[in-house]
This record gives sequence, C-alpha cells and structure tokens, in this order.
Amino acid sequence: MQIPYELILGWRYTRAGRSTRRNGFISFISGVSMLGIALGVAALIIVLSVMNGFQKEVRDRMLGVVSHIEVFAPQGAALSDVATTLREIKAHPQVIGAAPFVGAQALIAHGEDLKGTLVRGIEPKLEPEVTELAAALQPDVLAELVSGEFKVVLGGDLARQLGVRRGDKVTLVAPGGQVTPAGVVPRLKQMTVAGTFDSGHYEYDAALVMVHVDDAAKIFRLEGPTGVRVKLRDLHQARAVAQDLVKSLSGDLLVRDWTRQNRNWFAAVQLEKRMMFIILTLIVAVAAFNLVSTLVMTVTDKRADIAILRTLGASPASIMGVFVVQGAMVGVLGTLAGLLLGLGVAFNIDVLVPALENLLGASFLPRDIYLISRMPSDPQQSDILPVAVMSLVLAFVATLYPSWRASRVNPAEALRYE
Repeated sequence: MQIPYELILGWRYTRAGRSTRRNGFISFISGVSMLGIALGVAALIIVLSVMNGFQKEVRDRMLGVVSHIEVFAPQGAALSDVATTLREIKAHPQVIGAAPFVGAQALIAHGEDLKGTLVRGIEPKLEPEVTELAAALQPDVLAELVSGEFKVVLGGDLARQLGVRRGDKVTLVAPGGQVTPAGVVPRLKQMTVAGTFDSGHYEYDAALVMVHVDDAAKIFRLEGPTGVRVKLRDLHQARAVAQDLVKSLSGDLLVRDWTRQNRNWFAAVQLEKRMMFIILTLIVAVAAFNLVSTLVMTVTDKRADIAILRTLGASPASIMGVFVVQGAMVGVLGTLAGLLLGLGVAFNIDVLVPALENLLGASFLPRDIYLISRMPSDPQQSDILPVAVMSLVLAFVATLYPSWRASRVNPAEALRYE
C-alpha cells in the first residue's frame, strides 16, 4: 500500500533536516513545542493523580470513623423498634454489618479544661462490623465499655488537650439540665477513661467520645438507641442503597449516606480538582499554540517547495494536509511522551518523593501538620483520557490557520525570486 505523500512530507518537515541553519532552528522550535506539550500533559496527570490520592486517603480515614449509611429517628428521638429496624436493614444484599448507636452532643471537662464533644454510644460487640476504627482498636479497650460502668474512649487529640490518659476521671456535661428549686442545674456524670484512639482525621480525634450505648441512653434520658449505623459491600453504592432503605424501612425514619454527611468537603475537593485541571490546561495550550509559530516559520521557509508541489498538480487541500500532519505529529509525540512521563511518576511517586526528601533533607508532608505523612497517588482512567484528548485537540486546532495559509501560497509569487 502506497503511503500518501502528505504523511511523508509532514514527517520530513517535522524533523526539519539540518541541512541549513534555518532548518536546524525550526527543528529546535518543534522540539521545544513537543517538550512543552509533554511537560504540560505530565504535570496534569501527576497533579490530578495526587489529588485523587489525597481524596482517597482522607475518604478512607473518614469512613474509618463514620459509617457508610446512618438510619436514625427524627429530632434525636430513640428508635421505636430497634430489632425490627436491624432485621429490615440486614435484609438488603449490599449490607454486611449494622449496629445501633446513640448520637448526641455534650461537653467534657477535666479540671479547668472544658471541650465540646460528639458523644457516640456504641454496642462494643457490633461496632467492629460497621467501622474500621472499632475493628482496629485493641480488644481490651472495647471490652472496657461495659453497660453501667460509665467508661469512655476518647479521641487521641481530645485526650491530649484535656491532659488525661487511661484510668483518669472526666466529667460529661449533658444538655437539658434538671429543674430544681434553685433553678436549672446541668446534668453531670463522672466517667472513667478506658482508652484512646487515633483515626488520622483531626476532626474526629479532637471531638469524638465513645461510650456504651446503654450508658449514653441513660445520660441523655433516652429509651434506647437513636439510630443504626450500616456498612456496605461497596461504599460507592451508598446513595442507591440509602434510597432503597427509605422505601423498605417501616416507621418514620431518616436515612443519610456518607456522601451527604460530608457533602461540603467532597464538593470542595471536586471544585479544586476542576480548577487545577483548567489552570494546568493553560500550560498545554501555550505549548500547543507554539506550534503556530513553528508552522508559520516552516511555511515561510518552504514557500518554494509549496510552489513546486502546486505546479506539479498538488491541490490546496493536499498542501494544507502536509502541514496539518506536521503539527499533528508534534502533538501526538508530545502527548505520548507526556503520558509516559506522567504515568511513570504517578505510579512511582511513593518511591520518588522519599528519595527526593532524603536528597534535600526536607519533609514535604510533616506528620504533625497534615493528615497523612506520605504522598499518595491514584491515577484514574477518567482523568487520563480527557487529558490526552484535550492535548491532541489543542495541537490539531493550532495547526489549522498556518496550514490554511500554506494552502493559499501563490506559486508564481513564491517562484519569482527563486
């Protein structure tokens, strides 16, 4: 099969043989354009992969504390029939664990220190089925939460702020005080610290308090658990399962999945990701439109060649095709090089970053400031394909005007001074 001469000439002009100084300069400009596209594509892939990695790490740590779905009674009331609710929830094929809980807010005091807390009453035997945090706790810590003994497990940061450790006494201040002849007196309950936990998520480590579900019900004057926490086989099916539970559960119950619990955070991450994509796309756009200057110089240098081709019967469309091929070659090679570089870094960032930290003697992610201490990366096809397509489209668009100008060259004018 005969190769079209447009492809042959386009590839030859892309290399711009070094027979003259001008050709060598054009080849250098083509190389710079190709390198710019490659670096832009690689930067996009690396940044988006790292952002995906951060999102996945934070999401996993967040889901280590919160459940995939929460089913609860309106206005913080106790569930009317916990056993029936648990049975109906576990009937769904996606559910692999369910545990009752009490959720409320309170104050916790030690000495002169007073902190606001989120109190979670749990069933120690069932809680490991619904959260990774409970499953990761030492067995003796959960075993300490016995009904009637009023013991608590504190977040590590909260315990450090209060200056308490295992065995110390803290005071839980519940809202809605008791009415006495002297006025309204807040309900206070002295509790013993059974242990601490570190989830890696500061929001929960600095505010969450876990107690036995029966003790929590007594402290907040409830008749039983206020809801049920649910764990699914596939966390990405949480919204669909939540909609199914709304239809299947009996009673006036509310259902909330993990994407709605932290809606603002995930929306902010998605917005940042879109903005980074737009900003870094400008890098690729600048590199792609460098092709305009490259092709303009090539057209100017090859005016005589264009005129000869026209006199030999080449059509304007064929001349335009030659320079479109030249620009497309630069775009394709630059995009492929960028994909290889970006994916190479993204898949090996856990090796490259520590090596760079050792070389520079610096820590990019200090453990005491960030949620995680290593650079995560999660390359996704849904990000990589749009980056590659966008780069190729920009390179192709950048070739159109110079190629059209080349097709408009007048052979007589071009050969007049040759």
